[in-house]
Amino acid sequence: MTHQLFLTDPAMLGAVAIDSTVLLDGDEGRHAATVVRIMPGERYLLADGHGRRVVAEATSVERGVLTGTVISIDDEPAPDPRFVLVQALAKGNRDEQAIEAATELGIDEVVPWQAERSVVVWRQERSARSLAKWRALIARATKQSRRSRMPLTSSPVTLASLARRVGQSALTLVLHEDAAAPLAGAALPERGDILIVVGPEGGISPRELEALVEAGARPVRLGPMILRASSAGPAALAVLNAQSRWR
Repeated sequence: MTHQLFLTDPAMLGAVAIDSTVLLDGDEGRHAATVVRIMPGERYLLADGHGRRVVAEATSVERGVLTGTVISIDDEPAPDPRFVLVQALAKGNRDEQAIEAATELGIDEVVPWQAERSVVVWRQERSARSLAKWRALIARATKQSRRSRMPLTSSPVTLASLARRVGQSALTLVLHEDAAAPLAGAALPERGDILIVVGPEGGISPRELEALVEAGARPVRLGPMILRASSAGPAALAVLNAQSRWR
């Protein structure tokens, strides 16, 4: 069985060494001690969200504080190329379902997109609250999937800022039901950002598609079925993983 993983302070985890003592407190410490109920002698994982993973063995468990001894340290290199999910805001929490599954499948960054046909609109205070909710959801999915790297969560983009990002990417794939080229078998670059663009419930508008293609994006189709906004991105990521990281 895989050990339970907890996210902790990067500065603290960066200073540990084999056989040193490591302390887990705060929200994660309380979760480890009172919810997961880690016991003395039990091993668990600590990650800083930036690639460092530590195996520790619990030596003492108090209310909200877990103390352990470092058993091993592993530093995961930064991924290259990087997979980036540009997820249009969607109703019914389908955008949240998408980023949760994408995190479990290994996405490296998620970007909220305020698309023209998005029913949901992030404005001012709601934007900050919604972005914080996305980050909390991604943190939970990171721990559940035992990842040492937590995906970045970018600020919401408009069509103009997304087009600029497309121009800077190594490859941008826009999921579109009318595309002629299949996603499966698409040649992937060895370096840089690979963007996967997913539209809202009503789809990507002709104006948006034209702007993205003009910026360098390639429309692709997943298959004969039309997927929801919650499943299209994770399905595309699984296809790309099968061609690259899962081999």
